[in-house]
Amino acid sequence: MNPPPNITDPLVLFMPSGKRGRFPVGTPVLDAARQLGVYVESVCGGRATCGRCQVEVQEGNFAKHKIVSSNDHISPKGAKEERYERVRGLPERRRLSCSTQILGDLVIDVPQDTVINAQTIRKDADTRVIARDTAIRMCYVEIEEPDMHKPLGDLDRLKIALMKDWGLKNLEFDFYLLPQVQGILRKGNWTATAAIHKDADSDIARVIALWPGLKNEAYGLACDIGSTTIAMHLVSLLSGRVAASSGTSNPQIRFGEDLMSRVSYVMMNPDGREGMTVAVREAVSGLVDKVCAEGNVQRADILDSVFVGNPIMHHLFLGIDPTELGGAPFALAVSGAVRIKASDIGLKLNQGARLYMLPCIAGHVGADAAAVTLSEGPHRQDEMMLIVDVGTNAEIVLGNSARVVAASSPTGPAFEGAEISGGQRAAPGAIERVRIDPDTLEPRYRVIGSELWSDQPGFAESVQATGVTGICGSGIIEVIAEMYLSGIISEDGVVDGSLGMRSPRIVPNGRTFSYVLKEGEPKITITQNDVRAIQLAKAALYAGTKLLMEKQHTDHVDRIHFAGAFGSFIDPKYAMVLGLIPDCDLDKVSAVGNAAGAGARMALLNRGYRREIEETVSRIEKIETALEPKFQEHFVYAMALPNKVDPFPKLAAAVKLPPRKTVGEDGAAGDATPRRRSREERAARRGRG
Repeated sequence: MNPPPNITDPLVLFMPSGKRGRFPVGTPVLDAARQLGVYVESVCGGRATCGRCQVEVQEGNFAKHKIVSSNDHISPKGAKEERYERVRGLPERRRLSCSTQILGDLVIDVPQDTVINAQTIRKDADTRVIARDTAIRMCYVEIEEPDMHKPLGDLDRLKIALMKDWGLKNLEFDFYLLPQVQGILRKGNWTATAAIHKDADSDIARVIALWPGLKNEAYGLACDIGSTTIAMHLVSLLSGRVAASSGTSNPQIRFGEDLMSRVSYVMMNPDGREGMTVAVREAVSGLVDKVCAEGNVQRADILDSVFVGNPIMHHLFLGIDPTELGGAPFALAVSGAVRIKASDIGLKLNQGARLYMLPCIAGHVGADAAAVTLSEGPHRQDEMMLIVDVGTNAEIVLGNSARVVAASSPTGPAFEGAEISGGQRAAPGAIERVRIDPDTLEPRYRVIGSELWSDQPGFAESVQATGVTGICGSGIIEVIAEMYLSGIISEDGVVDGSLGMRSPRIVPNGRTFSYVLKEGEPKITITQNDVRAIQLAKAALYAGTKLLMEKQHTDHVDRIHFAGAFGSFIDPKYAMVLGLIPDCDLDKVSAVGNAAGAGARMALLNRGYRREIEETVSRIEKIETALEPKFQEHFVYAMALPNKVDPFPKLAAAVKLPPRKTVGEDGAAGDATPRRRSREERAARRGRG
């Protein structure tokens, strides 16, 4: 052990972390890094054989830190380091920190461009650094050979070596390894690399895999099982880099598009649960094949995995009957984190590979919402953050460091194109962006697969291969919002039939009117029923958000994050015009992509995040919207665009909202003078009073 530092010891600063400390002359740089909590990889235990502990000395006078750093302040290369450089090569200015001693003040750079450092930058919207502290540790050891005078078994001598070199106590071994230990040690000429699994809150370390000699590869999986798609990342546990990513459709769609229809299928078919479990596990296994092929990795090198999903996907993946989630009280079979061997569910990775599933928050707020919470971190900040994952069942999280509340809201499938006359899933040929001229009421639009707008030269040629086939979720949100901004529909969502005198786009449709977005085949119109379907969906989401705001005793939110694939394509301005989300500065509304997948990667790369999200979920307050008496009142007000009673001053400052006008159900327009209120609105106002 190094003696206590004093004021005369060299000062060492590690970059980019900025951590610093004083260390006695002769202290290995690797030891200094570990004492400061700067993670520098070392698989070989300081023997200068793995090459993962490379660092660079920055030379010069660092006045800010009062340090003069020089290569003269480290020891010259020794025999081990020279042997490594001769055999495997060492980049210019790089040194092996395990073989380099501190002789004077130093500024040490831990390179970020190699796979030997302890951090990885997330490739999502933010640039946070994920500090790496994986549950898997690769430990190389040299084992004493058998001796007739020391009658210890090979396994016991392996334990002694791991304790001596790596400080590992209370070691346990997976049973499958016991028959293999002797052969592995002899094949490695009494050297071996052990994969050690240890949870952050456990005193027990377990050897889950063993290789002869030096093993320099270890990988993990981070997977988000969505009801529509499954996304998987293959991640290096030694560097944190994403080696490969892939996705596929969830094959359970054939049993039902939405979650409740899948629960119904289980209830009505004796083998329904088993069929859906087999389907999703086969899809996951297929993705493992894809990412392994793309990353040039063997399944046997995958030692850990983290999975997230909504409660029903969570249960079906684990082979649990989800029937109880189909009705009140929406009881989960298991809500806490799940820790098992991957082989327990038939997932073929390394024989000792582990599987971790994040905890579920509530009966309809799952491990995916927990992963989003971990990724975006409302519990780590003072601002009031709203996180919305829009889907057939929207998951909503609202809070800050003082308190976090969560709920789900039944938005239905309208935002995914279902129940919309020209609706479809996002695919080439689907309209995804819409603008309407407020004077002529003429539309222009963009479709997936083309960068041109429909009124630009070359548009027809650019979509010739796909055609214009329908309208997807982001397009539906924009066309309804644009119809409101241009006066085609009133704040109550009624299509103004009197505008038919101004534009042939307004056409009668039975007792109501429709707006023709695209002529030709197929003809795409926005009907009164389409508008109603979107109003119902957005009102359910807003009402759920409003309930959470009341629970938090706040009338505003500081920041809004859209999570999920659909959220990535929603224009914040149009979402607010529609009244999908509450009033907020538009520059503080952002899409965060697959935040659930990012949260899964965080839990994979740092076991501390597992403890953090487990503790956070235990404190999150769950609000059941179906039991809240004010939900219906908020729902009725939220049917209006953007809302009947809530002001949107920040939106009004950024977007010119139309003057209020009323349109009867027959499409006849009125003005903004006082009017007779609807039966639903009168009832809601009485309830509020």
